[in-house]
Amino acid sequence: MKKLSKKQNKVALTEPQEGPFTIGIDIGDRISHFCVLAVSGDVIIEGRLQSTPTAFYNHFAAFPAATVAMEVGPHSRWISSLLADIGHKVIVANASQVHLIHKSLKKTDKADARTLAKLARLDPTLLSPIQHRSSEAQSHLCIIRARQVLVAARTQLINCVRGIVKSFGERLPRCSSDSFFERTAMLIPDILRPALDPLRKQIAILTAQIQAYERQIQQIADTQFPETRALQTVPGVGALTALSFVLTLEDPSRFRKSRDVGAYLGLVPKQSQSGDCSPQLGISKAGDSYLRKLLVGSAQYILGPFGPDTSLRRWGCELAKRGGPNAKKRAVVGVARKLSVLLHRLWVDQTQYQPFYARSIIPNAA
Repeated sequence: MKKLSKKQNKVALTEPQEGPFTIGIDIGDRISHFCVLAVSGDVIIEGRLQSTPTAFYNHFAAFPAATVAMEVGPHSRWISSLLADIGHKVIVANASQVHLIHKSLKKTDKADARTLAKLARLDPTLLSPIQHRSSEAQSHLCIIRARQVLVAARTQLINCVRGIVKSFGERLPRCSSDSFFERTAMLIPDILRPALDPLRKQIAILTAQIQAYERQIQQIADTQFPETRALQTVPGVGALTALSFVLTLEDPSRFRKSRDVGAYLGLVPKQSQSGDCSPQLGISKAGDSYLRKLLVGSAQYILGPFGPDTSLRRWGCELAKRGGPNAKKRAVVGVARKLSVLLHRLWVDQTQYQPFYARSIIPNAA
């Protein structure tokens, strides 16, 4: 293939061509690399362009309709939307599943673009395509993510205050993060007040901001996503978990069975079977890690001392009784998986949670 200059690249890209094309784009924060394949699989053009809307539109607007493959990333949302509006078929690959790229021994931006194009031409399913959420869903998720960042910052500050006090032979009492500022007002040693009072004030400010986010999340769930009310009937599931579940999955019909949700969120074991060897592995941890964390937190409440008596709690407690020292952890993950399936079923049916489902269907069966 003849190597083209930047000017020749731009001209060749906008000239009309014959036959369907496949384009692979390795998106960079400032510069993106692209590779164009003919229907025969031959490389027609390789080049680079700035990662800006103007540059992408100028390069691809006059190009015939093609299949474009790219990896998911910070810029993939607006780039895929722009190229789809132009008329191209866009495939957004799950980067962690494309082992030919992220495990390659000769990984370059140019090689990644070519690999994406070849995989999209052979079989798009090899890219494990994902679908971006709508702008509305993503904007609401940004509120949840912003709250998550503040919670993490507050936790770090609280741990810092506790650690400094402990180094002077004192110990602060256990309390909730929301009440930490008031509970520790008279317990900080005088010698440490110049150092710790500013940190405590920041904790109070973060707590107020977190509570404001939580009120906003509750309002969004009540007014814009009334389907979350059915999910909140499950003990341990509040507005935060219910809204995160609905916004992350976005469309309940994308799953043929409710049981598929557990695998989608990485709550099922990994598999590495070869011949007669099938080792027991941990969960896959695929999908959204924050939603998985929320479901695990709800499962811990269900199995904890304040969890009400339900069939789900009984099942988890029975599982925790067997299996050795890690049985409790496996029980929590198992309950989280069943909880994800249950929430999807409630979302689809829009019915209230029945603590003992088997008992509730006995009269109807009779």
